[in-house]
Amino acid sequence: MRFDDLDKKLRMYEQSLDQRILPELFLAARLDGRSFSRLTKEICQFEAPFDERFRDMMVETVRHLMNCGFRVAYGYTESDEISLLFHREERAFGRKVRKYNSILAGEASAAFSLQLGRAAAFDCRLIPLPTRERVQDYFLWRQEDAHRNALNAHCYWLLRKEGRSVQEATAQLEGKSVSWKNELLFSRGINFDRLPAWQKRGIGLYWRTEKRSGFNPKTGLEESAERRVLQVDGELPLGEAYAEMVAELAGKFPETT
Repeated sequence: MRFDDLDKKLRMYEQSLDQRILPELFLAARLDGRSFSRLTKEICQFEAPFDERFRDMMVETVRHLMNCGFRVAYGYTESDEISLLFHREERAFGRKVRKYNSILAGEASAAFSLQLGRAAAFDCRLIPLPTRERVQDYFLWRQEDAHRNALNAHCYWLLRKEGRSVQEATAQLEGKSVSWKNELLFSRGINFDRLPAWQKRGIGLYWRTEKRSGFNPKTGLEESAERRVLQVDGELPLGEAYAEMVAELAGKFPETT
């Protein structure tokens, strides 16, 4: 069979499951670390419940994803997950789901592995969002997940460090209210409200434009220029203020340079 005929026939199979995100939709992606609980607690033995080294690796992975060829307006990370909000007009790879999922998972896995010094992997899923309000809802949802995870993690590891087994600590927390968990921490001298904001709210990365002055040796004059820089925000607002911030980013997509 001629190569052209074979190529045409087999590409039909290859593309049979192709799905594209409609161009009218906002587009987000969420990446999760694969088996990161075992990686961070058993293999690498990061400090529990939060480790600044791990936090910094996740932030640098988000930074890499926002500079790897896609137009990303906002990046967010909490725990072992990353969420990205793409430029509304992003059309890379015809918005094919398989291309975004495979490339983003590969880029994140490579970036994190290089920092860690051993193999680590992420998976990726795309989330089409029809309106700016749903974009707000999505990131509010992930921030609330960060808050719940932080409270549970501090309680769980408090109990573990007091000598409870995995099963005992898990059973003691099962079905308990938020107020009960806060009181548990407070009884041990931990005020959850005063813990670092990045642990409870996650960390956001977004583009901003800044002016810089410098000496131009060709003209002999002081000149100013604008450049895009990534702002790393570990003090994200809560609730409506955060929703407004996300809405602004969803409607403000700076062009790449």
